[in-house]
Amino acid sequence: MAVQASVLRPASVADPGATVRRRSTPRTLAGLLITAVILAVFCLASLTIGARSVGVGTMVDAVVAFDPANGDHAVVLSRVPRTVVGLLVGSALAAAGAALQGIARNPLADPGILGINAGASLAIVVGIYLFGLGSASGYIWFAFAGAGAAALTVYAVASLGREGATPVKLALAGAALAAGLASLTNAILVSSQETLDAFRFWQVGTLSGRGWDVIGIVTPFLLVGLALTLATGKVLNSLALGDDVARGLGQNVALARGIAGLGAVVLCGAATAAVGPIAFVGLVIPHVVRLAVGADYRWILPFSALLGPVLLLGADILGRVVLPPSEVQVGIMTAVVGAPAFIWLVRRRRMAQL
Repeated sequence: MAVQASVLRPASVADPGATVRRRSTPRTLAGLLITAVILAVFCLASLTIGARSVGVGTMVDAVVAFDPANGDHAVVLSRVPRTVVGLLVGSALAAAGAALQGIARNPLADPGILGINAGASLAIVVGIYLFGLGSASGYIWFAFAGAGAAALTVYAVASLGREGATPVKLALAGAALAAGLASLTNAILVSSQETLDAFRFWQVGTLSGRGWDVIGIVTPFLLVGLALTLATGKVLNSLALGDDVARGLGQNVALARGIAGLGAVVLCGAATAAVGPIAFVGLVIPHVVRLAVGADYRWILPFSALLGPVLLLGADILGRVVLPPSEVQVGIMTAVVGAPAFIWLVRRRRMAQL
């Protein structure tokens, strides 16, 4: 049993692994740098590839010396906020997904398991139905408030009882609340065709049509949420060992889970408010990262924050070119790309256990 425990223990809480960590740190840092370079390449591709592609030289000219009379320059300029949104939202969803999986000790955890997407959707529908919201900047505050309220409700319900907010209770409370909120959302949409028409474009999940006003609103939330989440790597390593072991290591389990959950909720709420509900980024990316860097959340979180935009921007680029001159929204393309990837990861993990 002692051997098994030492194998399962994350490196962050196992002193005997300190030497291994020191030896592996240069390689991991090199991997982090390579991932950042890959992300930069995808950002460059996002600015140049689309229904109307432009060269790298033209892209540089458009950024350095913009010419309003040049159509290619206008195309590049229109893609800059779209790329920035993809960069921010991809990082937020992937980091939040990794944190939620650590909090719930559930490899299937994502924003849907806590009812965050359902809360944001209901708030958007209420805003459209009662106040006539019609722009992304107007959706932000309603979606963020709905996502936060849903997460707090799930945590409050799961905290009832002697054991507190256990992973199983969090999952059950989140699933129940998501189902209830979805029913309320559908009831409003069925009763109002105008609300349905305004809501369905946001619900698909898209990076297009998001300008600097949306970026300015969500960026402070995303930066705060990312800072909170990245700071909880050691805490998540302790929680991964189980609540009893974490308490034995001196952790206040309820407080630790609350802080990590707050960071994840801020990230999920702001990202969902900005672009709509996007699946698979927060689910797939942490699994890919674990294959490369292991179970230490101090590395999983920053790697996820860099790889998330790679998947989101890649799906967005693919959606621009798959059916020219039309576009397939990124929320659809992440499902097309992410679902097979997740199935492969699950099968690979199952084969490794045999």
